[in-house]
Amino acid sequence: MTDKLHEECGLFAMFDNDGYDTARITYAGLFAMQHRGQQSAGIAVNNDRKVTLYKDNGLVHEVFSDEVINSLKGRMAIGHVRYSADGEQDVLNAQPLVSRYIKGPLAVATNGTLTNYHELKHQLEQEGAIFQTTNETEIIMHLLARARMKTGRVETGLAEIMKNQLRGAYALVMMSPQKLIACRDPKGMKPLCMGKIENSYVFASETCALDTVRAEFVRELDPGEIVIVDVNGVRSIRDNCQDRKCSGMCVFEYLYFARSDSIIEGMSVHKARKLTGKILSETYPVDADIVAAVPDSGVDAAIGYAEASGIPYAKALMINRYVGRTFIQPTQEQRTTAVRLKINVIRDTVKDKKIVLVDDSIVRGTTCAKLVAMLKEAGAKEVHMRISAPPFIWPCYFGTDIPSREHLMACNYTVDEICNMIGADSLGFMPVERLPEVVPDINCGYCDGCFTGKYPYEHE
Repeated sequence: MTDKLHEECGLFAMFDNDGYDTARITYAGLFAMQHRGQQSAGIAVNNDRKVTLYKDNGLVHEVFSDEVINSLKGRMAIGHVRYSADGEQDVLNAQPLVSRYIKGPLAVATNGTLTNYHELKHQLEQEGAIFQTTNETEIIMHLLARARMKTGRVETGLAEIMKNQLRGAYALVMMSPQKLIACRDPKGMKPLCMGKIENSYVFASETCALDTVRAEFVRELDPGEIVIVDVNGVRSIRDNCQDRKCSGMCVFEYLYFARSDSIIEGMSVHKARKLTGKILSETYPVDADIVAAVPDSGVDAAIGYAEASGIPYAKALMINRYVGRTFIQPTQEQRTTAVRLKINVIRDTVKDKKIVLVDDSIVRGTTCAKLVAMLKEAGAKEVHMRISAPPFIWPCYFGTDIPSREHLMACNYTVDEICNMIGADSLGFMPVERLPEVVPDINCGYCDGCFTGKYPYEHE
């Protein structure tokens, strides 16, 4: 686990009614969501019931050449970018997954985690199922194939297994021989929205992907909703839908995961992050010369802090955007080098200055400590850390890489102790009781289990 949290993946899908290049549009949508997963990328297309898949480890632009995109022709397409919360990087685990059974080809991509994964896998293995991967998507495909044989329609089978077998946080896109299907789990913990390009339909984990492909935003999928698109149009199955106010969208989408130009459940991510900065300035005021951000995740909150406090915002740290994916899963030895390779201090900005440094979170504390040290080595008089998320004191079971409490710094040390350990002159976290003020426009409930220990679902 690195000193940053990671979301598990991003989804994009398209059903074309206008003669568009679905693979190329899916590529653009995935590129816009590269921040959601950097380990692997994949696209599957359905051309008159023939499914073609291309996937590999790497960033979107590394995986897909122009030649590859040109070879992927089909009326439907689904795409995926992946970050593995369990660290498994075998290319077999890259998505989408494609299988062929008695009813034809089936392609599926998911974002999330099944909390009863091990229980379901054991059950299926006892029934003779053979697995080639270690991800939840293959579990879902096995269950879907079995349900499809009993129900007559794949979407009906999906509704059944959602109700009776799947537990956890997930969004899903899939292609059957003739249908494109998208859904969210009944608590709506993972985002998924629908857009339209002329008469064609697209689905994406974030609205920034819709903007990139110039799609009109239609709506968010409701928690528990299944949307089916085929030649007859669009319809929904709502048997598993729940009250939005009882849902559990991951609040960290607003604090860190999502791109700041996205809108999730009616709430601007940029606005939410600026509000965290405003709250931090009110809760932890300090006499300082400048407000600076840890790039890029702390920028919006730092701007909010500067605007609310009247302290000028300044760029103190420079990020190297060309380091690439080498440091997605760094070793302990690599972490020290990685920080200096990725970030450097702008000395003229920080020399002889008292600085408020804003970041999105502290997990291990190693990165913060190195950044504080670098700023002081460059001549900063004081460094006051402000964190736009509350302290992480509980694990996440729903798709982020917080495996247990023992890895969480805030579980083992007080705020004052953490402050001393990272070398800061003061430290302030977003108060957990003020989180509702961060998302005033959200049209659903949210999950803050990693801060409170209260989860929308039971976990294994």
